Amino acid sequence: MKKLRRRFDRFCYRNKSKGIPNLMLYISAGTAVVYLMAMINPVLFNLLCFDRALILKGQVWRLITYPLAYSNGNVLFTAIMLLCYYSLGRAMESVWGTLRFNLFYFTGVVLMDIYCMIFGGQATAYYLNLSLFLSYATLYPNSQFLLMFIIPVRAWIFALFDLVIVVYTLIVNPFPYNLFPIVALLNYFLFFGKDVLNVVPMSWQINAMRIFNRNTDGRNKKAKPIYFPSAGSYQATTAQPKAPYTHKCTVCGRTDVSNPELEFRYCSRCNGYFCYCNEHINNHVHKQ
Repeated sequence: MKKLRRRFDRFCYRNKSKGIPNLMLYISAGTAVVYLMAMINPVLFNLLCFDRALILKGQVWRLITYPLAYSNGNVLFTAIMLLCYYSLGRAMESVWGTLRFNLFYFTGVVLMDIYCMIFGGQATAYYLNLSLFLSYATLYPNSQFLLMFIIPVRAWIFALFDLVIVVYTLIVNPFPYNLFPIVALLNYFLFFGKDVLNVVPMSWQINAMRIFNRNTDGRNKKAKPIYFPSAGSYQATTAQPKAPYTHKCTVCGRTDVSNPELEFRYCSRCNGYFCYCNEHINNHVHKQ
């Protein structure tokens, strides 16, 4: 699996300029146009929405046009949301490249299409935008958003809150509608893999790991027999102790043990798994 991910990362990096550049600009502008036209006449809006029955009758364009059909009665709120998701999309595309971002977004569209065509349901752009926000929060967990334009809140707090809502939906709603958020966010889990844990603060991960190791050592601790070597059988040992840390910055060499206040991330543009602290994740020479 690691080799497959490395090949995929290498392929996306070599062809990062291919695809539809500035994709979120077209999606945001198209959504704004459809929204304004729907306020005058909802015919165009209804033609773009996802409808399983009409798709089976031949209106296949609905499989890819439903992300443009955003319904909300508040014009100001819609404008702010479109501007926000455009900014997030631009930031993600600048980090990943055009091809990888295109694959990420359209993978979410295809996964929702398949699930809704099989089990039914209404595919919307809500979870597509949520996967986009979770991706941004995973790469930049300490970036701040202004709640109600006043209160600064870090991105990872919003991300954890959204994930709690997804889990609540999974528990409360009946099948097959309870699995729809999970399927809609599969593109996020597929593209990030185990790096989705980066949305959790590094200090939390370290504390949880210490508690787990402490409990595991207490359960598995057993008395071991003591062997007394005979005379002349002593030999100098060359065994090296295991690394007492989990993450180490490739540039400065600081670890999560020596500097627990730092956060460590893996660079998606480097050829391989190279870890960097929050001071060097955006300030280093990419290894190819």
